[in-house]
Amino acid sequence: MKVATSIILGKTASADLAAQAVTNAMQKADISIASSVLLLLTSEFASNPQDAIKAAAKAANCMQVMGCSATGIFTEEDWVLDAPAAAAMVFGDGVSLELPQNNFCNQPLLTLSAPNAINSTWLNNSNRRYGGVSGDAIGQGPFSVWQNAKGEVSGYVEAFFSGVNIATGTSHGVQLLTQPQQIQLTDQFDLKLLNHQVPLNGLQKAWKAHSKSDETVPLHLIVALYADSAEAITQGHFNQTTIISYDEDNGSITLAQPLQAGQFLSWSLRATSAAEADITILASHLTEKLGCPPDFALLFSCLGRGPYFYNGIDRDLKVITKTFPNMPVLGFYGNGEIAYLNGDNRLLPYSAVLSLFSSAKTT
Repeated sequence: MKVATSIILGKTASADLAAQAVTNAMQKADISIASSVLLLLTSEFASNPQDAIKAAAKAANCMQVMGCSATGIFTEEDWVLDAPAAAAMVFGDGVSLELPQNNFCNQPLLTLSAPNAINSTWLNNSNRRYGGVSGDAIGQGPFSVWQNAKGEVSGYVEAFFSGVNIATGTSHGVQLLTQPQQIQLTDQFDLKLLNHQVPLNGLQKAWKAHSKSDETVPLHLIVALYADSAEAITQGHFNQTTIISYDEDNGSITLAQPLQAGQFLSWSLRATSAAEADITILASHLTEKLGCPPDFALLFSCLGRGPYFYNGIDRDLKVITKTFPNMPVLGFYGNGEIAYLNGDNRLLPYSAVLSLFSSAKTT
């Protein structure tokens, strides 16, 4: 399989960065014509990416250039945040990105979306999906997506890989603070009663027991895991949502998703040790599922989980590069991850979606 990546940094958002990234990747892959290109550009390109997209297509000698802009991008070689950069993954030797209407094998669809394009109509259709949302931590700014070497006005793009087998999964990277507790009362997004007490008291007690201190609960690190049964949560079949705010007067907590009385909820903590262990286990599980060592990987990580989370080092990426030395990896840091979980496509917070690929000829 001929697949390779390259990442190029610059002082300005120049189309030359995209052309050089593609050219370098094609030299590494030993191809003169690419069947497809995945092109990622940093947010400095977002308002006007077309020149860079055209430059990438010209360097690749192909028009199937798909990708998006994002706050941060990476390959197996390096990651970039807060600086102009272009990253490319090029494909040859029978591997290519194809339009969904040709997906007769029902392979999961690589899906890239701008924040304002997310809606249930396409997210929850019959296709299984994996990918990410191009955007910063709060979904602001001009973010763009492209396919067939041109911008896509719908705000999202989708494709599948021909000639490969795929294994994809999600790392949540959380550590339980409480066992599943039943919800007794909600009011739209407000959680009013949990385990027959006001939820803020329960969360504060759980955090104090965990931290062994009187420090304030770090709400930005707390994730609510919820499901229709306690067993679903303990077995890992949960959904996630984050805390928006709380009311000290009545002890209610406002969540990013509305929950219902009768559901179950566990408070969890985003912890670096749990996240690193989780993605290590995921990489091993996906390799086993694939049935052979992977030839390349795509990784979509939350902006709140990358180097900012790991104190300046992307330990998720390090796990992948250590587990699979010299394997091409491409991905970006976004403000939402797309994955197929528990029978539905989900938009996830603070997660990492890893997909491993091998040549279909090898199985």
